[in-house]
Amino acid sequence: MYRKDRVKKIQSKIKKLAIEKNIGWCDDPQSANYNRLIKLPTNYNYEKLYRKDNIYDIIVVLNYNMNPTIKNKGSAIFIHVAKKNYKKTEGCIAIKKNELLKLIRKIKISTKVKILNRK
Repeated sequence: MYRKDRVKKIQSKIKKLAIEKNIGWCDDPQSANYNRLIKLPTNYNYEKLYRKDNIYDIIVVLNYNMNPTIKNKGSAIFIHVAKKNYKKTEGCIAIKKNELLKLIRKIKISTKVKILNRK
């Protein structure tokens, strides 16, 4: 997903979706749409995708807890644009915008993301 008002040219082998003001990502385990893209407004808790800051200018949705979706196992697990100084995320992966643009040119629907914890 991407903000077409902020990212003019995006090349990708995976499906692209423009982020509009009326979409979000449901993170409410009480909803039948838990861990799914939703239309707003809604009565359930959700992650706002159209934001003032730039972290969701580009979002790659990871196939985490998607099929099947298990309530309370986690939702909205993305690769997105990093905050300044790489401030921590809420469980996502964040990288520089230009690096994310390079990454999405290379990945395919079959690409596997392996997350390593290196301390």
